[in-house]
Amino acid sequence: MKISDYAVKNYQFTLIMVLMVMALGITTVLNMPRAEDPDMNPPNFPVVVVYPGASPKDMEELVVKPLEKRIYGLDDIKSIKTTIRDGLAVAVVEYRYGVNVDDKYQELVREINSERPNLPQDIYAMEVQKISPTDVNILQVALVSENASRDKLKSTAEELQDQLEKIPSLKNVEIVGLPDQLVKVDLDLEKLALLRIPVTQVANAIQSEVANIPGGSIDAGTKSFNVKTSGNYQSIDEIRNTIVASGGGKNTTLKDVADIYFDYSQDKHITRLNGFRTVFVVAAQKVGGNITQTQEAYLPVLEGFKKTLPSNIDQQVMFDQADNVNNRLGGLGVDFGIAICLVLITLLPLGTRASLVVMVSIPLSLAIGIILINLLGFSLNQLSIVGLVVSLGLLVDDSIVVVENIERWMRDGHDRLTATLMATKQIGLAVMGCTAALVIAFMPLMFMPEASGEFIRSLPVAVICSVIASMLVALTVVPFLSSKILKPHADVHGNIFLRTLQKIIHGSYAKLLDKALHKPYLTILIGVVVFAGSLA
Repeated sequence: MKISDYAVKNYQFTLIMVLMVMALGITTVLNMPRAEDPDMNPPNFPVVVVYPGASPKDMEELVVKPLEKRIYGLDDIKSIKTTIRDGLAVAVVEYRYGVNVDDKYQELVREINSERPNLPQDIYAMEVQKISPTDVNILQVALVSENASRDKLKSTAEELQDQLEKIPSLKNVEIVGLPDQLVKVDLDLEKLALLRIPVTQVANAIQSEVANIPGGSIDAGTKSFNVKTSGNYQSIDEIRNTIVASGGGKNTTLKDVADIYFDYSQDKHITRLNGFRTVFVVAAQKVGGNITQTQEAYLPVLEGFKKTLPSNIDQQVMFDQADNVNNRLGGLGVDFGIAICLVLITLLPLGTRASLVVMVSIPLSLAIGIILINLLGFSLNQLSIVGLVVSLGLLVDDSIVVVENIERWMRDGHDRLTATLMATKQIGLAVMGCTAALVIAFMPLMFMPEASGEFIRSLPVAVICSVIASMLVALTVVPFLSSKILKPHADVHGNIFLRTLQKIIHGSYAKLLDKALHKPYLTILIGVVVFAGSLA
């Protein structure tokens, strides 16, 4: 084949290309994006509408139906699934797969804004959100204490949050496990009775200048009154100075009839670690980040922060997704080492030099495969790593076939260069046909539709890139190395391992094959029975 002839006769160029590919492969492995799961960009957009005080029926009639009618007028809409609660509606708009997600997002935002004037004026907020699988947390750090107050845990968590937010590859650094902070108003019922001020008047005074957004409660003995705010109060002193009654030339403020202080809402979720109060700080990784490099950035921060903690607060890393990714890559390295050893053992009948040629082809094929995966825009994730592991059992086939055929031509008395060129030319078409069969076998996974296809696509891409790389290596690098490394055997029948193997084959397998060929119907029947048995 011309490509093989060129690689052998221009060995200087081939050697330089091999070194460049190995260097580029190592650089790519160290710097390409790494994540637990493949990057996905589903065309789904939640539309969130907050309408305080509206019942589910009012939300449906006044908000949801007009919005759905407007949205259904857009192109490529697949479905709209809406959930309605008191004062809240969430409509998940799903487009058909294959659309431009950014364009459809902008289109939906424009339509929602155009419909806004036709909706009730009391709507507090309308927002179109994007769903991104990269929003999943890659890090969860627990701050644990037996006796620290909530305020102390909160301030400590905020300090850690501030430090993690400075890491460029992290996003959505949040504190989890603390109830919402609010302002408590404890009314003095005796003073209210003395001043003849109804409790409802106090509640109305607090609500009078603000919107209808839940913000806390007023406790009056055994009764609790919901307080709704929009955040117009800038400080707790403004709340204390709220006028609740006027008379006799004197204003009665809230602080005259109540104690006002910061507190926490009732626990809706309880976070504990080994029975102790816990606050979590979580973080996600930005799109296209390398999770290993991200881990190298935040581990020193966590180690340094832990040293500054007081004695009654402990820091523990509960979840670190980078460890999972690194373990998978470590498993790939172990499988790579096993493949090298098995090649050495398997090719002993051809000699250690032939084993060395095939051993070199394994990392080179993987390097080219990883370069192609990166160029196609895929990351190193659990599926692409599985694809590389699967391809380890396939990418040595082409090189073994080429090396074995070169060895056979040399045993027939041809010199090393002639044997290399003629053997590769003889087997080249078969190698390409074998590679094409493997590519076709994994091609259906490439074209799986919608979300399932987008999620699994990196697996077949990894396999296909690797086997194509192995074919290129088998038809170029392997002939080049064979023409320089292999040497004729002293015995035309090969070394002792090959002679022993041939003796076993001719002594047992040849006899069995002869009987099978003489009784074809019985052979076919046995094959059918074995196949049927495997399905049982």
